[in-house]
Amino acid sequence: MKLKLTFLGTGTSGGVPELLCGCAVCRSTDKRNKRLRSSAFLEISDDVQTTSLIIDTTPDFRQQVLTYGVQRIDAILYTHAHYDHVGGLDDIRPFNRAQGGVIPAYGNPETIEILKRRYEYFFNAPQTGGGLPQVDFRTVEAGFRVISADILPLKVLHGKVPILGYKIGKFAYISDASFLPESTLTAIEGLDLLVLNAIRFKPHPTHFNLEQALAVIGRVKPKKAFLIHITDAFDHSKVNRSLPENVRLAYDGQVVNLESV
Repeated sequence: MKLKLTFLGTGTSGGVPELLCGCAVCRSTDKRNKRLRSSAFLEISDDVQTTSLIIDTTPDFRQQVLTYGVQRIDAILYTHAHYDHVGGLDDIRPFNRAQGGVIPAYGNPETIEILKRRYEYFFNAPQTGGGLPQVDFRTVEAGFRVISADILPLKVLHGKVPILGYKIGKFAYISDASFLPESTLTAIEGLDLLVLNAIRFKPHPTHFNLEQALAVIGRVKPKKAFLIHITDAFDHSKVNRSLPENVRLAYDGQVVNLESV
């Protein structure tokens, strides 16, 4: 099995540049400092087929799909239901039409309950006419399979909110974490690739800052780690020069390949 990861967005809830901000990073001409809201596209392939997964449908989802050429979505994996991670869900309608059916969307019970309330019109249209997204919301609390991909949900805390990360073989994606329980730390030890949030230098009440993220990485020792959900506190080239050799800031559009998961 091979895994291709495309970072559709690497920014925090306000994106970078942030509205009304004139700091050096928001004014930067380095494309790696332009950050849409955090999301990822995974393509897991064997000799027979490819499973295409989206992690989170941000408010920038339409722009991300157009920019990076996403052609198919077999399932959506939700970390949690905050708007910066779900706000683009309505834009899956063209995928429903192209693929001729419903797209499953996975999350923990809290996330799925919120999504069903927020997107109630998907199921109870106020009038006929127009297109409606076709989504099958599915609660997960244990490992599950999407076509050829075996996926393990990882328990994470975002402040006091229970959310999920996801592990597929030797790869894991965790966003918006402020605490990882021991079971999750054990599950992500020795990965080939870890994606983890690090919002800024200063402490934050609901997200890892850089020091905390590096402490987790030092504990679980992945071969490579990429940092996401980052603010305009981080200038890409300057911060990268200060990081351990196996850790880098991710940037929008970056592609990472694993030959075996």
